[in-house]
Amino acid sequence: MEPSKFPPILTADLMNSIREHPTLAPHTWYIIAATTLTALNRPDEVPRIYEHAITLVSRSISSGTEHEEQLTILRRMREALIKTSAVVGVPKVINSLLALKKITPLELQDQPSGESPTLRKADFSESALSRIEQRGQEFFGSVYGKVAERVMSQMDNSGTGDLGLVARLMYSHILSNTSVLNGADTSFVMIAALIPQDVNPQLKGHLKGALNGGATLEQVRAAREVTIKICEGAGMTRLGTTAVAGWGWREEVANI
Repeated sequence: MEPSKFPPILTADLMNSIREHPTLAPHTWYIIAATTLTALNRPDEVPRIYEHAITLVSRSISSGTEHEEQLTILRRMREALIKTSAVVGVPKVINSLLALKKITPLELQDQPSGESPTLRKADFSESALSRIEQRGQEFFGSVYGKVAERVMSQMDNSGTGDLGLVARLMYSHILSNTSVLNGADTSFVMIAALIPQDVNPQLKGHLKGALNGGATLEQVRAAREVTIKICEGAGMTRLGTTAVAGWGWREEVANI
């Protein structure tokens, strides 16, 4: 991997503190870190996360299962980035995925002609669209709970009904697919993608959504804490009330 032209955000100490966080949900440190760095527009650092993760794998398991463990990590990272596109946009995700691909051996890449572990192609070509739409509606309901109907109504009545359509498409085809990342994992990814963008109204929904998806309160708070640490490593800070603009948060990051 070519060295980055920019100072690293994930120093060795920060990388270790994230990986060893005592209350972070298992096997989530690398998807949270990759998502946060993508939202911060630092795709150059995403490969370092994978390299660190597989180094730990090679130390802790037998060579017979190393390939499968590496593939699992990669697929979870790739799926986290795909889901990140729902809230940070496709261009940043493209850059992170291509940066990750550069260091990924061919045998650990899912090829276009092969079968994706998410089976998303089948959602378009084989599955009844109504079933996929229902899956998305149910997932949206599981995230937002008793306020789900009100939240969707706000989007439908935003001045353009197409906003609600966008949300339904994202939830149906992107977020509700839990073949690789389950509901709690998906909410962790959303938390990591939203905090760098300073969008508390949306963050609040996904903090609660992680709980609704089966995460513990401590795990949700840990995901928030780790994401903020990475953002602070990138130079983000709390903005003063007189700041017209800046690299940071206009108010305290939402908590639960």
